Amino acid sequence: MPSSDTTPQVAIVSESKAKPRLTVALRATLVRELSRMRRRRGEVLNPLVFYALAISLFPLGISPEADLLTAIAPGLLWVMALFATLLSLDGLFRSDFDDGSLEQMMLSPQPLAALSVTKVAAHWLLTGVPLAVMAPLLGVMLALPLHSYGVLMVSLALGSASLSLIGGIGAALTVGLPRGGVLLSLLVLPLYIPVLIFGSGAVQAAVVGDAVLPHLAMLGALLAAALIFAPWAIAASLRISING
Repeated sequence: MPSSDTTPQVAIVSESKAKPRLTVALRATLVRELSRMRRRRGEVLNPLVFYALAISLFPLGISPEADLLTAIAPGLLWVMALFATLLSLDGLFRSDFDDGSLEQMMLSPQPLAALSVTKVAAHWLLTGVPLAVMAPLLGVMLALPLHSYGVLMVSLALGSASLSLIGGIGAALTVGLPRGGVLLSLLVLPLYIPVLIFGSGAVQAAVVGDAVLPHLAMLGALLAAALIFAPWAIAASLRISING
């Protein structure tokens, strides 16, 4: 006859197996988002094509002079990366809102903040990281010095993560609006200014030979603050948009 002491242990084990673990839910959400983006390649390629076209037009429209292009390259690369990120934010939660998946996320036993930040992470992997990789190639057209390419990539990788997190708040607030793209821009652009200042400042410091670590440290601090506060703000914004 089995001991009665094993009965509570069996109950605990079965209960733990019945409840989906948070890591499994986050992994499934990330895989789902990446698979969905692969099926909708236009949504992924549009920001990258916009970034490449916008940068390539400036040497034609302003001047092919190398000194002038070098002077404007840090700010130009960062401003266009900001707009490219903003271009892809409107659809961050909209498809889930349209097919009812967003309501299922809110009813899930897992924290809405964790699931939302996983969707933002997928957006960064498919938008921010490619922009950071593409930027040095476009920097060649702007006569950007070779020694600043590493700083450009690191600053864009850090800064674009903050842009995705901050933009996720605006995307969550405007997800229920039929034409929320303009309002989304008005909401998040003022919050993007610190990231733009320190991101372009890091590249400019690398161009002229100044210290870049203070600028990168500020970008890291902004990213840490966004990681702390943005998930809860996104979850609250989604509840406001859905429940009114």
